[in-house]
Amino acid sequence: MNPVKILIAEDDNISFAYLSELLRNSNVCIIPAENGRMALDAIRRDKEIALALMDIKMPLMNGFDAAREIRNLRPDIPLIAQTAYALNEERIRILEAGFNDYISKPIRREELIRLLGKYLPGIFPQ
Repeated sequence: MNPVKILIAEDDNISFAYLSELLRNSNVCIIPAENGRMALDAIRRDKEIALALMDIKMPLMNGFDAAREIRNLRPDIPLIAQTAYALNEERIRILEAGFNDYISKPIRREELIRLLGKYLPGIFPQ
């Protein structure tokens, strides 16, 4: 089976490396993006990206703005926000921006796999 493409939009190299390590033994191909603009360009170019995991605070274009733009291009793609702020106001803002879900930092592997399985059950069975 071909790997499933997952976009990871993360401007922090250590966080990106950590997420990559968590997904290392999974059947995924990680598409990196350092900011929201790069994430939007990747989604525009590659129709095979099955899911996007995006940090909220990024340079050039933040996760909120990127999610709104991506929703216009690909209303079907699951978008998961990564946030250090899991307050109720932030959750509402995340969902209003067009994200399907969110995961709080620091990210635990079990929680990430569970969340990915919710949107990609054939790749990450529950």
